[in-house]
Amino acid sequence: MRLSVVVITRNEIANIERCLASVAFADELVVLDNGSTDGTIEAAQALGATVWESPSWPGFGPQKNLALSHARGAWVLSLDADEWLSPELAREIQDVVAQDAQANPAVFEMPRRSSYCGQYMNHGGWYPDRVPRLFPNGGARYSDDLVHERLLHSLPVRRLSADLMHRSIPDFESMLDKLNRYSSGRARVMHEQGVRGGLAAALGHGFWTFIRCYLLRRGFLDGAMGFVLAVSNAEGAYYRYLKIGLLQQQASTDRRPE
Repeated sequence: MRLSVVVITRNEIANIERCLASVAFADELVVLDNGSTDGTIEAAQALGATVWESPSWPGFGPQKNLALSHARGAWVLSLDADEWLSPELAREIQDVVAQDAQANPAVFEMPRRSSYCGQYMNHGGWYPDRVPRLFPNGGARYSDDLVHERLLHSLPVRRLSADLMHRSIPDFESMLDKLNRYSSGRARVMHEQGVRGGLAAALGHGFWTFIRCYLLRRGFLDGAMGFVLAVSNAEGAYYRYLKIGLLQQQASTDRRPE
């Protein structure tokens, strides 16, 4: 078995069929599901995926590592459910796997083109946004971060040229939900690492994030939506550091003697 595609899911019926259909050439499709109730499991199985179920949620990093443990192929392609391969990228990946580069193992990264509320963003740090996704089985694992997990490895990195497509933020409602969930998860991790937060830090990091996204990374070239994206990124930084400050206060209160 040459290629396993690995995806973690939770209520991804709007995305999973497009994701798995784009990798129909793979030898194995592995889906690790966390309590879906919207038909995600049935849709994945209908497309030939082997679905494993995980009742608990340990965070993105540990969940992806658990999914990797089910892959049997010599190569692993790790995707999020809201991602899919462009036809050009599918051909590139098939070429890599066909060449069986196990003699010279490497991690392959690919440019990711993401949409924000219906518009593909070309600036603001969102493109090319190269992400490592294709690697020899056993040659890499994910960090244990709750959110913003990283692929850990000691292999050389090579680049593919075609785009990985990403339906990142479909609408404003999902943007607000994701902003809240990700800022909370990242705040907990940073608090445990000793990062300090509070109102001053929240204002400073929020302002700098807007400047970096909208001006330094030329988000303004994406028009009105580029401004909206910069504001939402700034909000994410603001809430992250504000929540760290609240966690500090809670920890201080818990340490006080009765």
